Amino acid sequence: MNPTRKRRLTIVVSILVAASIATVLVVLALQNNMNYLLTPSQVQSGEAVSYKTFRLGGMVKAGSIQRASDSLKVTFTVVDAGGTMPVEYTGILPDLFRDNQSVIATGHMDNAHFVATEVLAKHDETYMPKELKDAMAKAHEGKKVEEAAAAQDNMPGNPRP
Repeated sequence: MNPTRKRRLTIVVSILVAASIATVLVVLALQNNMNYLLTPSQVQSGEAVSYKTFRLGGMVKAGSIQRASDSLKVTFTVVDAGGTMPVEYTGILPDLFRDNQSVIATGHMDNAHFVATEVLAKHDETYMPKELKDAMAKAHEGKKVEEAAAAQDNMPGNPRP
């Protein structure tokens, strides 16, 4: 093989190796930053075991909020039609956080309870994030959640996808 072809082959192989390494690094970075939204029934069925962190969405069970008197630690229960999940959070909760309120908590499982690092509450009584609405509709197939979601989509001022 003459020296010119050898040099071109070396350059092409070097570019391919560099592109492969860059692709692997991008895929790994994206996997580490993805958060999946699951409902309590999905977590209890075992769908969360493969995720290090994920988002838990549902309603705060009435009467389940317990605040520690000496710290910012709060425990509450998130429910959907098919399951319940105890949640532990240390920090300042959103102003709209209360009983029977839709929430999304980001965190991880610790044995049988969810340890949240962030808690978000919906901004009014008619809004529900699309991912949570879809996940709850799937969990409640044939129940009233689908009817409520359809009614929400038909409300004035609600943009159509």
